[in-house]
Amino acid sequence: MRDMTRTFWQEPEQEGGERRGVKVLKGISLDIASGEFVALQGTSGSGKSTLLQLMGLLDQPTSGSFTLMGHDVAGLDDDDRSDLRNCCLGFVFQSFYLIPYATALENVILPGLYSGRPRSEMRSRAVSLLERVGLGDRMDFKPSSLSGGQQQRVAMARALVNEPDIILADEPTGQLDSATSEEIMELFLDVNSTGKTIVLVTHDEAVAAGAQRTIHLKDGRIAD
Repeated sequence: MRDMTRTFWQEPEQEGGERRGVKVLKGISLDIASGEFVALQGTSGSGKSTLLQLMGLLDQPTSGSFTLMGHDVAGLDDDDRSDLRNCCLGFVFQSFYLIPYATALENVILPGLYSGRPRSEMRSRAVSLLERVGLGDRMDFKPSSLSGGQQQRVAMARALVNEPDIILADEPTGQLDSATSEEIMELFLDVNSTGKTIVLVTHDEAVAAGAQRTIHLKDGRIAD
């Protein structure tokens, strides 16, 4: 990423009728190497989640450049961005975003249905991942029958089902107690040990301490 800026536009003001831009990120310049575990920290409104969304191709910068695994993202159309996101990126969110009427196994399989691989192959991989995160006996449970920590484990298995190179996590322990947060962090460390790159947004100093590198944001800029 080079001198990347993200500007959001507000509605026209009553007087003058001109749109006023609000810069959320201001001249971010950052390199993350393959296999790194990086934590993003900062107060609310510092730009952490916006930066993660840009990394995840869920949004686009208004200026600057972003290269993801050798691809100049600015030169990609929507279909190419979707393909790159589906094959190379896995997402873990604070709110889990599991389909309530689907089982744990079905939730994990879902991203794999867009990969073009045989369903039997994706089912086998989903089973293996759920066993890996300690939910081998909960595969047929729906989210409402799982604890918060178990739901986050399902979300992590889902993020890994397409064998992405990069995992992006936005406050993945935000709804969990401290003991469960430690368990989830152990899973992230285990995933990172296999060579996966992890970028994690967190307010929790203990969670950030588990990363190899911490980047602090303040007012849309890298503070340190």
